[in-house]
Amino acid sequence: MNVLFRRLSAAVALVALTSGAAFAQETAPAAPEPAVAADPAAVVATVDGQDVTEGDLALALQGLEQQFANLSPEQRRAAALSALIEIRLLAAKAEEEGLDDGEEFQRQMNFLRERALHSAFIEQQVAASVTDEEVRARYDQEIANTPPANEVRARHIIVDSEEKAQELITELDGGADFEELAKENSTDGAAAQGGDLGYFGQGQMVPEFEQAAFAMEVGAHSSEPIQTQFGWHVLKVEDKRQQQPPAFEQVGPQIRSILLRERYFETVEEIREAAEIDIADAELKATLDEMEAAAQPGAQSESDAEAGAEGAIEAAPSDETTDPAE
Repeated sequence: MNVLFRRLSAAVALVALTSGAAFAQETAPAAPEPAVAADPAAVVATVDGQDVTEGDLALALQGLEQQFANLSPEQRRAAALSALIEIRLLAAKAEEEGLDDGEEFQRQMNFLRERALHSAFIEQQVAASVTDEEVRARYDQEIANTPPANEVRARHIIVDSEEKAQELITELDGGADFEELAKENSTDGAAAQGGDLGYFGQGQMVPEFEQAAFAMEVGAHSSEPIQTQFGWHVLKVEDKRQQQPPAFEQVGPQIRSILLRERYFETVEEIREAAEIDIADAELKATLDEMEAAAQPGAQSESDAEAGAEGAIEAAPSDETTDPAE
């Protein structure tokens, strides 16, 4: 058998035995949609008289798009089939040798069954309960709750000395073109665009640069060189406007994921409260109680989800200080 198929089929075999479903599917790239949906009952092969169906192939391929990214669709199917053949043959041999009767094997099978049921519940009961209307309503709510913010579009010229920056300001005072001076003198990557930095909001630039930009009038250039940790800047403000919120299409998938997590934790909490749970290991119980207490009040998962929703709506800038010269 081809070495590539051996490696791929081994990977499929491993994941087929160990992978969950719903949360992995949330982060994994979506599989390409076939032109015509295959009949899951359609038989593609037989192994010692046992059918291998399109549904079996789909299960083997589930969650493996990244591993198969460099293969064509037909090669992905062939690699999955190769893995399934090996799984069927080795499973049959294991049964012949009675490996399925062992206590440890039964424990593993029970765990895998419970995990599969857990994933099915998330997919069919939790994820399916998050509607398009709820996602849109959450988006509208976050938009309404987000205070308006302003942003500036600016150009700059960055040089190594205060003296050079002052010379450039003198030229600008005399009517020189800012864009041309930026192309000829600026030492950063924006020089080719005449120093254009585009629009930026509060917290996206180093403080000295940002303070000067927001304080200046549209069309004005800086009257004094501005020093930052990156050098000496001459700044020109091109425009000011109210920051535009991201389009629903841009953040909708993130909001759906946040709502799914919230719904999941709500469901788990409700089910746990109705269950009788007794932890016999005192040390383990103490550690668990300590961890759960640390998550109160408001449960860490919920606060994380709220922060995620706000961040998605606000398109929050990075916490890292931005170099205007980049």
